[in-house]
Amino acid sequence: MINNKNTHRLTFQDKEITLVGTAHVSQESTDLVEQVIEQEKPDTVCIELCQSRYQSITQKKQWQDTDLFKVIREKKASLLLINFVLAYFQKKIGQKLGIKPGEEIIRAIKVAQAVGARIHLADRDIRTTLSRTWRLMGLWTKIKLLAKILASAGQLDAIKEEDVEEMKKTDVLEMLLFEMGESLPEIKRVLIDERDQYLAYQIRTAPGKRIVAVVGAGHVPGIQMYWEGSVDIHMLNQMPPKGKVLGFLKWGIPALIAVLFIVGFFIAGAAAGTVMVKWWVLANAVLAGLGAALALGHPLTILSAVVASPLTSLNPMIAAGWVSGLVETLLGKPKVRDFENLSDDLSSLRGFWKNKITRILLVVVFTNLGSAFGTFVAIPLMVRAFA
Repeated sequence: MINNKNTHRLTFQDKEITLVGTAHVSQESTDLVEQVIEQEKPDTVCIELCQSRYQSITQKKQWQDTDLFKVIREKKASLLLINFVLAYFQKKIGQKLGIKPGEEIIRAIKVAQAVGARIHLADRDIRTTLSRTWRLMGLWTKIKLLAKILASAGQLDAIKEEDVEEMKKTDVLEMLLFEMGESLPEIKRVLIDERDQYLAYQIRTAPGKRIVAVVGAGHVPGIQMYWEGSVDIHMLNQMPPKGKVLGFLKWGIPALIAVLFIVGFFIAGAAAGTVMVKWWVLANAVLAGLGAALALGHPLTILSAVVASPLTSLNPMIAAGWVSGLVETLLGKPKVRDFENLSDDLSSLRGFWKNKITRILLVVVFTNLGSAFGTFVAIPLMVRAFA
C-alpha cells in the first residue's frame, strides 16, 4: 500500500475506497495517481469530471459539432464563456509550473483502462454548477466576482519562482475559488461545499467494491466531512428559481419605458416625446454597438447590435446580444481549426478575441452589457426631456 499524505482510506458498506487528493497542475500528483491505480487494480476509478468535461477530454472532435446557434438560443453563452475563463486560469498556472493542467485526470483514465477498471464520473455537470452559482448571487455579489476575476487575471503573471513549489502542493484553481469564497459565501457554498457533498455521494455509490477516487486536494476535507451524512442529490441538481429582483427588472423596466413614452407624447407633447425617443435610441444603439465593437465583431455584427438594441431592450424575451451573436456566427462560422486551436488560444487573453468561438461569446456578452448600460443611461435622459 502506498503511504502518502495525499491518499486516504475510506469505507462504505462493503466498499473499500482509496481517495487520492491531487493538484491539477502537479507532476507529482500525476505520478501518484498512476502508482495508486496500478497497485490497487480497482474495479472502478472515480474522477472529478462531469459528462461534458469528460467528452471534451476524450472526444475532442465533439467540439467541432458544438451548435453555437443552440448555445445562444438557450441563453448559455455567458455560462460557456465563464467555463472558458476558468480554463484560462488553469492554463496560465500550468504554463507557470511547466505542466499541462488536468494531466492527472488524463493519466487516471489511461491507467484505469489499462488495468481493466471502469470509469465513473463523480462531479456535477459544470453547467449546473455555474448556473446555480450565478442564480444564487445577488447583483452586487456578481459585480464583486467579476472584479475579483479581473484582478486575479492581472496577478497570474506576477507569480514568483519562490511561490511555485508551494503552489504544487495544492489544487491552485480550487484554492483561488476558495479564497473568493471567503469574501463571497454564495460562491463557496456552490463551488466548494455543494460539490464536496456531490462528490462524496457519487464516490460512495460508485459500482464495484474496490474503488480509487481522484479529486482535487481542496475537496478531500469536505468529502471526508460529508462521507457518513445524508446527501440530497436531487436538490444539488436542481436549478434555483430566478431572483425576484431580476424578474422585476426584466419586465418592470420595459413597462416603465412604455409609460414614459405614453406620458411624453400625450401629456408633454410630440416634441418632448420625440426627444425621449431620440435619447432612448441613441443610448441603446451607441452602447450596444460599442460592446460589439469591443468584442471585435464584424462591422455588420456591430450594425445589427445598433439596430436591434433599441427594440430588444423593450422586449424581455429577446436580447440584443443574441441577435449580434447569431449574426457574427453566420458571418464567420467557426472552422475546424478554431476548435482545434481552442485550448492553445485560451492560454492568453488575446486568444479570447482571436478564436472565433470565444469571440462570438464575447460579442453576445458585451453587446448585452452595452445594451443594459444603454437602458440605464437613457432613462434619466428621457425623464429630463419630459420635465
